[in-house]
Amino acid sequence: MVDLIPSLEELRSRPMAQQPQYPDPQAVEPVLAELRKRPPLVFAGECDDLKARIAEVAAGRSFMLQGGDCAETFESVRAADIRGKLRVLLSMAVILTYAAQVPVLKVGRLAGQYAKPRSKDTETRGGVTLPAYRGDAVNGLAFDAASRTPDPNRLLGVYNHSAATLNLIRAFVKGGFADLRAVHTWNSDFVRNSNVEGRYEAMADEIERALAFMVACGVDDASLRTVDFYSSHEALLLDYEHALTRIDSRTGTPYDTSAHMVWVGERTRQQDGAHVEFVKHIRNPIGLKIGPDATPAEVLALADALDPDHEPGRLTIITRMGAARIRTVLPGVVAAVEDTGRRVAWVCDPMHGNTFESSLGYKTRAFSQVVDELNGFFEVHRELGTWPGGVHIELTGDDVTECVGGVDELAEADLANRYETACDPRLNRNQSLELAFTIAEQLSRGRALRHNPVQEFHVEDF
Repeated sequence: MVDLIPSLEELRSRPMAQQPQYPDPQAVEPVLAELRKRPPLVFAGECDDLKARIAEVAAGRSFMLQGGDCAETFESVRAADIRGKLRVLLSMAVILTYAAQVPVLKVGRLAGQYAKPRSKDTETRGGVTLPAYRGDAVNGLAFDAASRTPDPNRLLGVYNHSAATLNLIRAFVKGGFADLRAVHTWNSDFVRNSNVEGRYEAMADEIERALAFMVACGVDDASLRTVDFYSSHEALLLDYEHALTRIDSRTGTPYDTSAHMVWVGERTRQQDGAHVEFVKHIRNPIGLKIGPDATPAEVLALADALDPDHEPGRLTIITRMGAARIRTVLPGVVAAVEDTGRRVAWVCDPMHGNTFESSLGYKTRAFSQVVDELNGFFEVHRELGTWPGGVHIELTGDDVTECVGGVDELAEADLANRYETACDPRLNRNQSLELAFTIAEQLSRGRALRHNPVQEFHVEDF
């Protein structure tokens, strides 16, 4: 990979935030040597296909649904857990496609999201201080010295568990599980106990009737039975990402084969840092997360660094501003990037900017604030005449109680019932479906405005 991508030594000479501190730094080398020999987890052609699909999002012709666990764990790599997350994403995609009449690009926050940045290097409980949990890629969640000691051999576990997850997802989406005629069965084992479920079932009935009519007319396209589904995660652990970078035999260019899409996080987006330098050189579609303190000049400089050729589908900017600041900070950022003529995919992460600690000490998020940030995202893009290209959310298929509010009106006292996340709070199934209907209403409103015969709108209006 000489001259195609920086060496690890070159990357390590730059600011390299949020990396594990191994007790024996030399122990990582044989692990990386083994990873370099492993087969790729994804293929360059698949990454190119995703880039073309993201270009459709950036052009205002599609909407990206990106979601999954906050932090995957090795323990959660079980068929039931993976199926649960997949069926929630598929159910949300059906809501958006049918209710908003817009194609939906499905990207999982799956099969690689095993590392998490942390605001503090240590955690203290009962007078005992240990390294912070940084995800199963680095150390264990249990609060003891053995578990919390960073271990480079866990990187092999990341590879193995990612491969197993991808294998099962491919089987699900191509083997009949994603068949639209199964839209009811995706949720058949849940008790019908809320208005959002009733609304979903009513929509599913309409879809079934429409499909029956199409089949009766002789229309039975393969696209009704299978879906394209892509993987993504934060490119946080550069040793791992670098070891899984391969040179494509077709083009002679480097791809990070750990996922179809990787992103640079808010804590690692320093322009002179190792993370930005790494992703500059790979040919995958790239995500860039930005928070409320990012200035238009900073974002513009990063966009120039990551997408110097204004390549369609190359760059997705994922905003995590918080409900209180989205409407004041986002307009200047969007305008600065759009003025360059570059078409990026604008995606809203309404989760990370709205985290708080409950009165009982649980890290949580209020569903109302998640919705408020999303509404602000749509409002800003509507005012600027730009396309609100997608949503990035942390969710699970389980009936957890980690975020307050939503259709089930979860209160802070309910959090203790099933608080199961390894790191940040996730939306449960009902909250995810409710959010999908909210997004669909925003997209439908925009579509109606675009087709208003009285008032003229830009092509990019929604």
